[in-house]
Amino acid sequence: MANSLDLSSLLRGERQLNTANKISLAWTLSVPAILSQLTSIVMQYSDAAMVGSLGAASTAAIGVTSTTIWLFGNLYTAACYGYSVQIAGAVGAGDKDHSRILFRQGFTFNILFSLLLMLCGVLLSTPLPVLLGADPSLYADAKAYFLIYSLAIPLSDLRFYGSASLQSSGNMRLPGILNSLTCLINIVFNFLLIFPSRTLTFGVLSLFIPGFGLGVAGAALGTALSEGLIAVIMLFFAFFRSPYLSGSGARLSLSSYVPQRSYIKRALQIGTPYAVEQCTRNVALILITRIITPLGTAAVAANSLAITAEALCYMPAVGLSAAATTLVGQSIGAGRKDYAKSFAWITTLFGMLLLTLTGILMYFVCPYIFAMLTPVSEVQALCVHILRVELFSEPLFAASLVASGALRGAGDTLIPCILALASVWGVRLTLSLLLVGPWGLTGIWIAMCIELCVRGLLFLARLLRGKWLYPSTPRRAA
Repeated sequence: MANSLDLSSLLRGERQLNTANKISLAWTLSVPAILSQLTSIVMQYSDAAMVGSLGAASTAAIGVTSTTIWLFGNLYTAACYGYSVQIAGAVGAGDKDHSRILFRQGFTFNILFSLLLMLCGVLLSTPLPVLLGADPSLYADAKAYFLIYSLAIPLSDLRFYGSASLQSSGNMRLPGILNSLTCLINIVFNFLLIFPSRTLTFGVLSLFIPGFGLGVAGAALGTALSEGLIAVIMLFFAFFRSPYLSGSGARLSLSSYVPQRSYIKRALQIGTPYAVEQCTRNVALILITRIITPLGTAAVAANSLAITAEALCYMPAVGLSAAATTLVGQSIGAGRKDYAKSFAWITTLFGMLLLTLTGILMYFVCPYIFAMLTPVSEVQALCVHILRVELFSEPLFAASLVASGALRGAGDTLIPCILALASVWGVRLTLSLLLVGPWGLTGIWIAMCIELCVRGLLFLARLLRGKWLYPSTPRRAA
């Protein structure tokens, strides 16, 4: 498997890469990221199943806060991308000193930014369930879940930053392994923290399992502990083992951790449009959550579980998106825009094919998945119905996810931001308001399906025009 040095050398080498070479390289970098995302689905499914066993109200309590959690997560993700994309360019150019300094300054920036987010989350945790129109019976669990999540934001941020930085250096394997390990550790913590102490019987054998019985709060705490543990391991490898991120010397003294204005400016140019896009998109999703909550606890729970189940389809595209960012970013850093264009299309088309297959599979297996995630038959039936409506959009959803990663690798985030916002606000939110009346929750998911198709077509058009490779090229006079 290609490591960071191999990838950078290949892109800057004299030997021309043919189409087969490019496909092989894209596949090699994509597989660890895809496997990592698939493992994260196991974590989400186990979380949902464990909490779902407590009843629909527990699932709904988490579902109420989920869109706000995505909002905060996307904010620190934007901060990470602001520096990791720059790291990819430095690695592609073979400039180790530059990539190491960028990594350290990004580390400081992300610590400070995540602490600010943590403070905002803590202050918001009490009024949030009320603002979102949740049933009063959900207030205590929703508040506890969001409060614990907020306190763990710095840990989540640093784990993601370490992962994104290593991936940008071309090392997809190690982040894939560690991110997968996060999921497995989270399952163990959840098993201990959610449920009280109990004795499990297997035939004639009895096994005592200790537990804390924290319920919904235990699910949040389990995630926080697993994130923190893997963040430490991830950063250890980045600081002390990575060829492009680790190192010592005069240029890497304590002063190298102080963010410089030029790097902050470039990070803001890359990250701000992404942050604005994600924030505004999540505000729209929060408003949609506000539309759903009056439909009742069953609808809120079904919406949350259906989103969790759908992740099995689209998470492989998220892994491909990370690979696309690395391949495009390093290609541009190496001065090979022709490679960047090829890698963008190879990863995007592969993502569309992969999500077509996962969508077909999910259409048939989703009843069994929802039977595992919740014992409530009413919620199961509603989940199956709404998810099957949305699955038809998976190929074009893949196009938007992977193309977005490729464009981000080129530093092209402003136009994708505008396209995504136009799609979510102009199509999904508008249609949700129109369709919720006659069709309830089904109308919300019909609106989602249409919007994901529109967004995918817009991103394919952006990729096809090719102007993202030449952002500074002036328009010709008419």
